[in-house]
Amino acid sequence: MSGKLHLTNVRPWGGDPVDIAIEKGAIAAVSAVGTVAAPAGPVLDGAGRLILPALSDVHLHLDSSCLGLPFRAYTGEPGRWGRIMNDRANWRSAERSVAERATFTLATAIANGATRIRTHAQVDADSKLTKFDGVLAARERYADAADVQIVAFPQVGILLEPGVFDLLDAALRGGADLIGGIDPCEIDRDPVRHLDAVFELAERHQVGADIHLHEAGELGLFTLSLILERVEALGMQGRVTISHARALASGLRGVPATIERLAANRVDITHAAGGSGWELPLLDLAAAGVRVGVGMDGQRDYWSPYGNGDMLDRAWQLAFVQRYSSDPQVEHALAVATWGGASILDHELPVLDRLGLHPGFTSGDPAEFVLMDAVSPTAAVMDRPAERTVIHQGAVVSVDTALDGFEIPGHWGRARQ
Repeated sequence: MSGKLHLTNVRPWGGDPVDIAIEKGAIAAVSAVGTVAAPAGPVLDGAGRLILPALSDVHLHLDSSCLGLPFRAYTGEPGRWGRIMNDRANWRSAERSVAERATFTLATAIANGATRIRTHAQVDADSKLTKFDGVLAARERYADAADVQIVAFPQVGILLEPGVFDLLDAALRGGADLIGGIDPCEIDRDPVRHLDAVFELAERHQVGADIHLHEAGELGLFTLSLILERVEALGMQGRVTISHARALASGLRGVPATIERLAANRVDITHAAGGSGWELPLLDLAAAGVRVGVGMDGQRDYWSPYGNGDMLDRAWQLAFVQRYSSDPQVEHALAVATWGGASILDHELPVLDRLGLHPGFTSGDPAEFVLMDAVSPTAAVMDRPAERTVIHQGAVVSVDTALDGFEIPGHWGRARQ
């Protein structure tokens, strides 16, 4: 990719039409339509379409996805452990390999406009590195179309089964970008040893950490305090993410102080736009300067029947569960699903710290965009137009989602006629 492109007649965040000059994968200049002659090189006529920063899926499980395969009844038992074991019992018989399923799901996400992605890849005593290797293959397949980070993720804990620590170590040596963790109290039931293992691996490999924290209420706030203690002691400010952070939705008295401490240590939050009991205080987090992103999580997998590979749909869900209705509110949900996630993957990007921001179109900003036919950002969230143009590193990209045995959700009826 040359990273050089001239966009004409596009409307950033639904504003006035402009031309955008892109060089070396970043915005070189933004000007009124037709006021600057297009330089030699590729030109794309935006035809007055809405242009947004590319979508960002920063909490994804490519390894477990069954997106595009025939829909099946949910079989898991209630509770987190029951779902973990349901996945363990079924993942080998999921009709296609992990690599094939991860590749199709990643292709679908990119085709829908997501060019910045963080995915977890399960590492445990049962699957060993099979799931990680499958996700790695998907990333390599689309290395020219999206930036993908991989978290080596101990879904079944680190301490319950022998050899998991060494497997995580191997995944980090094999190309994982971050070390994961999960519910140190509820899964491993030993938060000190669990977190010590996570941060030992982070320090050994000089990588960041992304820790799933479903633990609610006071327990979750306690675990957050243990994580923050280690961030402070090890100087890991700006290198740790908490996924879900359900305790922040509790309304407990300790939440505001915890948010301030997260901000002081530049700890990021990712989530999946959960409903009752999971609604994060997005505006409080923004006001404190905490970076927040959102993702698809699992999709049509052995955990849940939800997910369709479209982060614009997840922006709609985020706005809905937050009870947003005004344009600035809905646009904030969209900003979280675009720029918010991007700013987690790249801390050089400014944080979303209030309503009303329309980031991504300043000289020097990365040329990561999605164009669609919508009158406004809110209309885009509500209508979710199917036709989109995706730009990564200053070049239009397209991916082939016609993988053998897979169908884009909603196309089954047409495909079988």
